Amino acid sequence: MTKDGSHIADAHAVLLPAFADPQLDEPLRQFLRSGGRALLLGESRQEYVGRKMAPDRLARETPEMMRAFTREARQLSGSLIVAIDQEPTGIQRLQGFVQTMSSTDIQSAAATVAKVAQSLGINFFLAPILDVVTGHTTWLANRTLGDDASEVARIGAAFIIGVQSAGVAATAKHFPGYPDMAIDPAIGIARQSGTMEALQAGLGPFRSAIASGVYAIMTGPAVVEAFDPVHSASTSPATMQFLRDRLAFDGVIVSDDLDAPSVMLGESLAETAIRSLNAGADLLLLASGPHLPSVVEAIVAAAAGGRMPAGRLSEAAGRVRALAERLG
Repeated sequence: MTKDGSHIADAHAVLLPAFADPQLDEPLRQFLRSGGRALLLGESRQEYVGRKMAPDRLARETPEMMRAFTREARQLSGSLIVAIDQEPTGIQRLQGFVQTMSSTDIQSAAATVAKVAQSLGINFFLAPILDVVTGHTTWLANRTLGDDASEVARIGAAFIIGVQSAGVAATAKHFPGYPDMAIDPAIGIARQSGTMEALQAGLGPFRSAIASGVYAIMTGPAVVEAFDPVHSASTSPATMQFLRDRLAFDGVIVSDDLDAPSVMLGESLAETAIRSLNAGADLLLLASGPHLPSVVEAIVAAAAGGRMPAGRLSEAAGRVRALAERLG
C-alpha cells in the first residue's frame, strides 16, 4: 500500500460515525470498504434527551435485524467495533438502591447485559459515566451514578469488569469529569470551572477504571479550565497527556461528539477532527453523513502535509484496529 493509501485507510479507521437505525446506506458501506473499523449505533436527539427509546423503534427493531446488520457490516470491514450508548440504563434504574448491591452482583448484572449485546454482534459500550456531579449539570441529568466519588468508583469498576469479562469493551467517560456545568455542551458553549484541587476527587473513578483494565476512555465535550482553558477536553493536548502520562492509560482514547459546539468552539468539523487527533485522541465520534469523505480528506492532507506529528495517525489507527481485532 502506498503512503497515501495507508493514510486513507488510517483516516477511515480513526472515525466513529454515529447513526440511528441498524441499516447501512451507501456512504456507510463505502466507509467500511475504505478502512472504517468502528460504528456507533446511536439514537435520535429526542430519544437521547428523553433517556429512552421511542415506542416505534422498540416495535420495529428485532434481534434478527440487529444480527443481520452487524453481520453485513463485518463482511465489509473484517474486524469491527460496533458501539452503542449503553450507559448503564440498568444501573441508572438501580441508582436508588445500587449502593446496597455488592460489587460481585453488579459485575454479574453487567456481564449478563454484555452477553446479550455480544449475541447481537455489539462489542463496545460507551459506558460507564464516571462524572461525579456535585452541582447542576443538565446534560448529565438522570445519567450518573451519584455524588459520592468512592461509590461511583466502586460501581463503575464493577460494571467495567463485568462487561469486559463478557468480551465487550467498556468506555469510562467523560474525562476528566464535569461536576457542575449548567449549559448543555451539545447546544451551547459550556465550560467547567474550578481549580485542579477541586477536581481531584472526580479523578478517583477514572483512576479506578484504569486499574480495572478499562479498554477505552472518552474525553469530555467542553473546556475544563484547570486542565486547559483554551481547548475542549476532546481537543486538548494537556488533558490527553495527563491521561497518558500521569494516569498511565494506554488504551483507546475516544473523543466526545466532535460536532458539539463546545468541542468545535467555532472551528470546522474537519479542523476539529485534526485538532483532536493531534491532541492524542485515537477514535473520533461524529455524526454519520455526506461530510465523512471531506473529514477523511482533511485528515489525510494533514498527515501528508506535516500538520500532524509523524506517526500520530498510524498510531491512533493501530490502537483502533488492535481493539477491533481483540473484540472479534
